[in-house]
Amino acid sequence: MLAASDSLEHNADMPRSDFLHEATARGFVFQCTDAEALDDLLRAGRVPAYIGFDCTAPSLHVGSLVQIMLLRLFQRTGHAPLVLLGGGTTRIGDPSGKDESRQLLTDAQIAANMAGIRRVFDPFLRFGDGPTDARLVNNADWLDRLAYIDLLRDVGTHFTVNRMLGFDSVRLRLEREHPLTFLEFNYMILQSYDFRELYRRHGVLLQMGGSDQWGNIVCGVELGRRTEGAALFGLTSPLITTASGAKMGKTAQGAVWLTADRVSPYDYWQFWRNVEDADVGRFLRLFTELPLAETARLEALGGAEINEAKKILATEATALAHGRAAAAAAAETARATFEQGRAAADLPTVHVPAATLAAGMSAVALVVAAGGAPSNSEARRLIRQGAVRVNDALLAEETQRFDAGDLRDGALEITIGRKRHLLVRPG
Repeated sequence: MLAASDSLEHNADMPRSDFLHEATARGFVFQCTDAEALDDLLRAGRVPAYIGFDCTAPSLHVGSLVQIMLLRLFQRTGHAPLVLLGGGTTRIGDPSGKDESRQLLTDAQIAANMAGIRRVFDPFLRFGDGPTDARLVNNADWLDRLAYIDLLRDVGTHFTVNRMLGFDSVRLRLEREHPLTFLEFNYMILQSYDFRELYRRHGVLLQMGGSDQWGNIVCGVELGRRTEGAALFGLTSPLITTASGAKMGKTAQGAVWLTADRVSPYDYWQFWRNVEDADVGRFLRLFTELPLAETARLEALGGAEINEAKKILATEATALAHGRAAAAAAAETARATFEQGRAAADLPTVHVPAATLAAGMSAVALVVAAGGAPSNSEARRLIRQGAVRVNDALLAEETQRFDAGDLRDGALEITIGRKRHLLVRPG
């Protein structure tokens, strides 16, 4: 629950329930099927709600963080969050926001991805058997048992093709003349079935998701009303892009994953430290739990002071995902590297075979091995642009070679741009 000191002052123009009030004030709310009735329901007592996550990768990245923070806020304001993993729906693939079909995964790949994704939620949610503890469920538990004819008779009769063609997830794909398989066309029906099943099994009354899920969520609300007589609700959050229009969670180096085995706490800290000035206030509200008065103060900083706000954003966001100690260590590593001009021992480190380094490595191979670029062509581009330094010296030639004799304190320090530092060590 929100502590009394953390509670927001309510006014006539804002929702009165703690969850909707703070979610609105922080920028989480985009659409709601019946905001006034949902507000009343949330004020009346504990409400179970869910968000679904398909298992298309071994982790989730920052693009999913709005939904995770929404579940965290839901729990923090006294309600019961439920995480639905799409062990069943991942076998189909959600067409929402996609121009082409997803690659179909094997059951073994889906199971491995699910195990990785499960770990993402542990720092953000409290799991258990208490009334407001989070639960994790897998829709394969019911979808894998469905009989096709029974599904068509029980659920299919409540969907019209005319209506389904009007939702963005289908309409935009057809307007762009990109193929939409019959398999994907069924996704909307199965997501609606999930909502009804969670209502039956766990009393779930609210489904939340990104704005691209609006059509799927509305269909689930309507299915619950028609077959159960249930008053269900849907709420979506805006899809987040950066001030320059880039997709959230993607960088030139790849996705910003939420688990430390894929993106180190230091690199995660650096991602937030390097956001655009215009994004600082919005990201402080969405991705930290700082009081709104403090986020407003930080957002108002100008000039060089905005960098201090970015450091606070980076530390607070990293603390939520990786713990306060890891966030403090990342901040100190950055301070030592950038302010004192020395290579900190806990910079992201890559080990290459000692024999490989002894034989010599090209500049391109070194940059790729360090993780500074995803490919040789990208490494060449960075070098040509003067964006790469090795041991503080500008790397001017792609053909330059490095060997064990170039080690400094047992490592080669690779700097990409002004702010990304990596170490390469033999081992």
